Amino acid sequence: MVVDNLDPALGFPPEDVRKVVAMAGVRERRVVDPSITSADLCFRAATRLMERLGWAPDTVSALIFVTQTPDHFLPSTSCLLQQRLGLPDSCAAFDVGLGCSGYPYGLYIAAAMLRAGGHQRVLMLHGETPSRFVSPEDQATVLLFSDAGSATALELDGTPGAGGQFVLHTDGSGANGLILRGGAFRDREPANPRHHFLEMDGAAIFNFTIKRVPPLIAETLAFAGKTVADVDAFVFHQSNRFIMKHLMKKSGLPDDRVPMSIEDSGNCGGPSVAVAMTRRLAPPAPGQRLHWMLLGYGVGLSWGAAMIQIDDRTLLLHDDGEGLSSLN
Repeated sequence: MVVDNLDPALGFPPEDVRKVVAMAGVRERRVVDPSITSADLCFRAATRLMERLGWAPDTVSALIFVTQTPDHFLPSTSCLLQQRLGLPDSCAAFDVGLGCSGYPYGLYIAAAMLRAGGHQRVLMLHGETPSRFVSPEDQATVLLFSDAGSATALELDGTPGAGGQFVLHTDGSGANGLILRGGAFRDREPANPRHHFLEMDGAAIFNFTIKRVPPLIAETLAFAGKTVADVDAFVFHQSNRFIMKHLMKKSGLPDDRVPMSIEDSGNCGGPSVAVAMTRRLAPPAPGQRLHWMLLGYGVGLSWGAAMIQIDDRTLLLHDDGEGLSSLN
């Protein structure tokens, strides 16, 4: 379902909403039906991607599911997806509990498994349904977050430079900046009803992002032996337009190399990296190779980047039906 943030039916003061929309840059959000989970979105993305690639299920040897909105605490949702996708019982399947930084982290794990040997084809699925854990009364979060699922297919081929370069960081001292306190085993039945929903310290998250992401960009460029001019696209986690504009200015990034999908797709957590790529970037032309830097940052606090090289074999798919995106 597409939600217009300026719809008076949402019940927020119109002037307040206009200010939030202008600042965050989110005019429309994709919100799932309560019966739909992140796994459903990723199943649909993975099914479509495998069909387009011609991948038989029995050729996939690993499935990584990155999410902070699993179907159950146990079993791992990756096990359920392995069964639904018809993958063989020789397939390694596991969950990774990361949010905003999850795309570069998940990509790193997939690439590491291919480099280590024993795997030829890996699926990395990243999905979130934050609309399910934001308070409908909290306009700072409910007007920001969207739902999305993504599927990324990686195949070992021995191309020089394939697999990418990765820089990953963590600072748990800032965990309270974005937190859902209740429902898990630290506080199973919280006395405070507010603890059933996401709590966000906007100022703290802004300060964290401005402090950490520009050095991350510089570090990743140095590690990959690149300059800003060498990178064809800097794909940010679509956190907030105001924040992204600050990051671009601070890092000297040109507007035409920073795709933004936040206006009509919202902040869908880590999968927003895949959404921005599939909605705003074109695959390379025949014979062309491009360098993209993928950036995730937020809840944890956790932040990371991947410098990837792609060529004309790259397939980008997008489906607006339920915030679905696919990439290989």
